[in-house]
Parts: sequence; structure tokens; C-alpha cells
Amino acid sequence: MFGVERLRDRRALERTDATVTKPVLAGVGMTPFTTPSKSAAYDVMAADAVGRALTDAGLELSDVRQAFASYVYGDSTSGQRALYQVGMTGIPIVNVNNNCSSGSSALWLATQAVTSGAVDCALAFGFEQMQRGALKANWEDRPNPLQNFIDVAKERYDVVEDIPMALLLFGAAGADYMETYGPAPETFAQVAVKARRHAAMNPNAVFRDTVTVEEVLASPVLFKSLTRLQACPPTNGAAAVIVCSDDFARARGIDTTVRVLGQGFATDTPDSFDADDLGNAVGFGISETAAQQAYAQAGVGPDDVDVVELHDCFTVNEVLTYESLGLTPRGTAEKFIRNGDNTYGGQVVVNPSGGLLSKGHPLGATGLAQITELTWQLRGTADGGRQVDGARVALQHNVGLGGAAIVTVLG
Repeated sequence: MFGVERLRDRRALERTDATVTKPVLAGVGMTPFTTPSKSAAYDVMAADAVGRALTDAGLELSDVRQAFASYVYGDSTSGQRALYQVGMTGIPIVNVNNNCSSGSSALWLATQAVTSGAVDCALAFGFEQMQRGALKANWEDRPNPLQNFIDVAKERYDVVEDIPMALLLFGAAGADYMETYGPAPETFAQVAVKARRHAAMNPNAVFRDTVTVEEVLASPVLFKSLTRLQACPPTNGAAAVIVCSDDFARARGIDTTVRVLGQGFATDTPDSFDADDLGNAVGFGISETAAQQAYAQAGVGPDDVDVVELHDCFTVNEVLTYESLGLTPRGTAEKFIRNGDNTYGGQVVVNPSGGLLSKGHPLGATGLAQITELTWQLRGTADGGRQVDGARVALQHNVGLGGAAIVTVLG
């Protein structure tokens, strides 16, 4: 798939001269995600996550040379406020906002800093202190960066009522997919059922009670075929990842088991505003492009991936993303789901954490929490019974409307 040959020998991922040039994930950490009413303040959560990552790596903050802080809902320099709770070492701190892909954008910057040789150790940390209710624009006295996407969805379905922007876009994309490929509503509901089943094994997840297909479909309808149990909740939390060079890791006795093998980063093209294919309005095309880049850089293909953490803010986005990542051909996600190819015992385990649907989606922390989960999976230390046996290659996918799609391959 994507013109990338499948690895003929999995042992090619063993330590080689090429592999040791890949950045090392030295330490990871995250706070348990919570609903907004049960959360600490953002700076407390962020300091907690950074402390966990430093402990995991066996490092001090003074070992870090640059830091990238990701969040969406917060005042400027919130990253400084948060990291100052850990220490004030005078290093550069860059604040990153790329909507839901903010955390992955911070990691992309940290990885580039290490790969380029600018620094030998960088920190990416993300956090979100969200408010209850649907996402909305905060600045109504200036152009909405998502307005062109909203207009395309409204043009296609002649929507006149006031619908929250994310719900409108993903609901319209789901309706478009159903009209094109004809999957049953139960197919999308099964994604939510799988998410809860996985989350039941994750102590960091918000929603750990299992649900049935019938319960998902019977929950209140939000827009088109999307029901409440097919949408991720507003969530608070924080996560952190430390990236370092191979030389730095070995000099300090850091575990070099998990490395960044490849990353892809893509933003919108005119195709994102094609009213005849609304999947592109919610990131299908840019996710496909980012995946192609990441696979090529890593030297693997979708068939080599053992475990995936992908951006399932709504069930429809998980369905679309199976196809944009090349896990199954275009239009075949229903068969992929019904065959159980997206869970334990199938082709690939998708969102063992429970995903955004059940683990939660604190925007600035999400991408880094996904990387944290996958690092545990590749180390073989995921607890609660959710460990994917023999996981060697992992893929992380994060998409932010407006737009930015990032795919990272770990091995």
C-alpha cells in the first residue's frame, strides 16, 4: 500500500546503524483524564505529567534543552506557567496551538529539534483545562478559521440550524460516507462499543463502563446519525514525552527500546473543500498524506503495524481513519469492523487505551497521551490486561480541524 513495500523480515527493526539515528523516546507520562468538574488546574496537571516523564527517563528538568507546550484553551504563555511549576531553568519554551493535533505538533517540533542536532534532549508536554459543553469559537469579532469548512458542510446538506462546529463537520462527513458506501448505523456503534471495552482495561480512562450497540444507538441523537455515545466528551488532563538523541540516551543509561521511526505532517489542500467528498473536510486527505510520509520515512507499511492510537473524536472519524491510514482499502471499513480486525485477535489493535471516545480528549494533551500509550505497548508494560502481545511497530494519528494531520510511527 502507498507504494511502500511491506517489511519482508521483522528483524529489520532490530538495532542497526540506520535505526540508532532515530530519536529515542526517553520518558513518557500522563495524568488520569477526568471530566472538567473533577479536575485540578492546568498548571498542576501539566507539572504532574512532566514530573512523571522525567522520572520515567531518570532525568532532571535541567537535562532538557528545549520545551514545547501544547494547549488550545488558555492564555498566551500558559506553557511557561505550567513548566515553571517543575522548575525555572531558562530554556526556550514554545507554545503550540494546532487545535486537536496540538500535542502531536509539539512532539513533531521536539523530534525535529533532536533530529537536526539543535539539541540532544527536548520535552513536549500538553494539557487542557476544558469547559463543559460543545467546542466553540472563542473570538466572535474576527474571521472563524473553520468557516470555509463549515460552509462546505452546510452547502452539501442545506443546514440552517445552529449546530456546534465539530458536530456539524463530522456528522456531515459521516452522512456522506454512509451515502457513498452504505454501512449500517450499527457499524459506527460497534466502534463505540469497542472503545468502551478497551477503556475498561485502562485506569487512565474517563469512561470505563461497557456499553452495547443498542445502548449506543438509543442515546440522544446529536446530528445526522451521530448519537451522544458516539462523541468524545470534554476532558481535562495532561501528558508529556521526552525525546533525545541516541548518544544522549546511551551516555545516561536511558532505555532505547522505543524510537520515532517516521513522522508525517500535512495541512489542507483545495480538496478539503470539495462538497462531494466531506471526508476531506475532517482530515481524510491530509491524514492519508501524513501516513504516506510517515510510512516511507519509517520504511514500513500499514500491514506491519501491530497497534494504533488514532483520532476517534467521533465514531465516524475512526471509520474514516482506518481507510486513510491504509489499514483497510477505501470503502471497506464496515467489513474491517465486523470481522473484528480492529481489536485484539484481529489484524491490528486500534485504540487499546479506549481512544478519545472513552479515555477522553483534552485537546492539547491528546497526541502526547497517544504516544505515551504506544510507548508502554512497545515496552510491553501496558497494564490492566490491555497489552498487545508482541507489539513491535506502532502508529499514532492526530488530526486538528483547520487543519493539521500528523502521523508518527514508533518501533
